[in-house]
Amino acid sequence: MNAERLLLHYERIADTPDAIARLRRFILDLAVRGKLVPQDASDEPASDLLKRIAKEKARLAKAGDIRKPPTLEPITDAEALYVLPRTWAWVRVGDIFDYDAGTKRDPKELDQSRWLLELEDIEKDTSRIIERLRVSDRDSQSTKSEFEPGDILYGKLRPYLNKVVVADEPGYSTTEIVAIRPLLRLCPEYCALAFRRPDFVAYVERLGRGTKMPRLRTPDAIVAPFPLPPLAEQRRIVAKVDQLMGLCDRLEAARAGREAVRDRLTAASLARLNAPNPETFEADARFALDALPALTTRPDQIKRLRQTILNLAVRGKLVPQDAGDEPASELLKRIAKEIAAYGKANRIGQAQADPISDDDLAFAAPSSWEWARLSALFKVITDGDHQPPPKADKGVAFLTIGNVTTGRLDFTGCRLVPEAYFKSLAPYRTPAKGDILYTVVGATYGRPALVETDRAFCVQRHIAILKPVEAMSVRFLMALLASPLVYDQATRSTTGTAQPTIALRPLRNFLAPIPPLAEQYRIVAKVDVLMALCDRLEASLTANAATRRRLLDALLAEALAPAGERELEAAE
Repeated sequence: MNAERLLLHYERIADTPDAIARLRRFILDLAVRGKLVPQDASDEPASDLLKRIAKEKARLAKAGDIRKPPTLEPITDAEALYVLPRTWAWVRVGDIFDYDAGTKRDPKELDQSRWLLELEDIEKDTSRIIERLRVSDRDSQSTKSEFEPGDILYGKLRPYLNKVVVADEPGYSTTEIVAIRPLLRLCPEYCALAFRRPDFVAYVERLGRGTKMPRLRTPDAIVAPFPLPPLAEQRRIVAKVDQLMGLCDRLEAARAGREAVRDRLTAASLARLNAPNPETFEADARFALDALPALTTRPDQIKRLRQTILNLAVRGKLVPQDAGDEPASELLKRIAKEIAAYGKANRIGQAQADPISDDDLAFAAPSSWEWARLSALFKVITDGDHQPPPKADKGVAFLTIGNVTTGRLDFTGCRLVPEAYFKSLAPYRTPAKGDILYTVVGATYGRPALVETDRAFCVQRHIAILKPVEAMSVRFLMALLASPLVYDQATRSTTGTAQPTIALRPLRNFLAPIPPLAEQYRIVAKVDVLMALCDRLEASLTANAATRRRLLDALLAEALAPAGERELEAAE
C-alpha cells in the first residue's frame, strides 16, 4: 500500500466525523482478509501450522498443562465469512488458543510489584495502554486473572470489545479481561488485531449475554471463526498494520490541529459579538457571518452560533433602536392592565413579583427598553396537574416532557386521558394555540415550545404553561425563553441533583429585558434571517458529510487495495 498516496487523497475527506475510526477498522478488515500484504509462496501454509498446533495441543492436554479441550467441528462453508487466500485457513478459536488461560487469584495472593490491568487502562479503538499501574497502586478487592507475557488480553465486556492488548510482562487483570494463550508460538500482535476485527466485534455483539453489561461466554468464544495466515505472513501483516496505524495517528493529529484552529477562530468571532464594541460591532458582525460558514464543520459550532444570535437579540444588539418607537415603559403599562383583567376573569390571584434592583441586571439595556419579571409578561405562568391523571384508550392527548423537548409538540404515541378529566381542569391550566410550554424538570429543562395547534390537550406537571399577553410578540418571547440569558437563570434556579427542577416561583421571577413592541418585530425578523442561515449551514453539513462518506468508501477501497490489484485495474 502507498501510504503517501493515501495521505494525499485522504485530506479531501478528513473532516468526516468518523473518518479515522473507519480507516482503522478498514485496515483491520483488510489485514484479516489477506488483502493488506502480498502472499509468499515460500511461506509454510496455515494447514501445516495447524498440524503442529494440534500435536502441541494434545501434548499439553496429556501433561495436564491445559484443560481437556472439547471436540470442535471444522468450519463450514456457511460459517466462512469471506474467502481467504489459499495459504490461509479458517479455524475455531478453541483449535489454536487456550481461551481464558489465566489462573484465578485471590486479592491476597497478588504480587504487589506486578502489573494490574483494568479495562479503563486501555484506549478504545487503538488498544493503547493509557496507564500502567501496579497491584500496590490499586485497592484490589475482587478475584483477578493472572496472565503471562505473550498472552492476548481481550476485553470481553461490551462496549469494550475492541480493547485487546498483548501482554509484554506478567501480571493480573480484572476477570472481564480474558487471557487468550496461543497453544503454539504464533505472532501475538496479529492475534490481537484479529480479535479486534470488525466481523468478530459484530459476532460478540450478536451473542453477548447479559442485560446491563453483555459479555462473551466461553462456549461462544471457543467456536468463533478465526482467520489464520501463515506465521511469516502474520509478521508482515503486523508490520504493515503498524505503518498504517501510524498514518492514522498523523491524520488524527492533523485533524485535531485543524479543529483547534477552527474552534479558536469561531470562539473569537462569537466572543466579539457576545461582548460587542459599539464602534466595531457592525464590522465584527459582518466578518463573523461571512467567516463562520467556512469555519463551521460541526453541529455544536452551529448551536453556539444560534445561541449567539439569541444573545444579541435580547441585548438590543441585533437591530438598531428607533427613537420613534413607543418606549417599553408604556408597553408594560398596557400589559399590566391585560394581566389584571385576565386574572379577574379567571379568578386567579396575581403572583407577587420580586422587586428589581440594578444589581440584579445582567447588562445595561438600551434606553427605550425596560427590565421586567416573566410574571409581568404573561397572563399566567402555571403547570400541569400535579396528580397522575387517569388513563384512557380514547380521549384527550396528555403530553409528557418527552413530547416537547425538541422545541415542537410531538403527539406520536402520547398517552390519552378521559375527556371528563380534561374538562375538569381549569381553562388556564390547559394549553391553547399561541401559548408557550417550558420544560422545568430533568436534563432537558429550560426548553420552550410554541403551541401551534388547535388540538385540545393537557400536560404533566413537569411542563410549565406560559400564556402570553396580546400586547407582546409571542415570537420574541420564544426567542427570549430560548436565549442564554434565560437558560442561565434556569440553571441557577434548579434544585435537586438527580432530577433538576425549576419551581414556578423562581420561573415567574426570571428577569427579562423588554424592547418596544415595534423593535420586537424587527428583532424577530432579523432572528428569522440568521436562523435560516444556520439552517442552511446545518443542511450543508449534512450534505457534505454524506458526500465525504461516499468519497471515503471509494477512497479506502482504491487506496488500500494491494498494489497488484491496482496495476491490474490500470491495465484493464
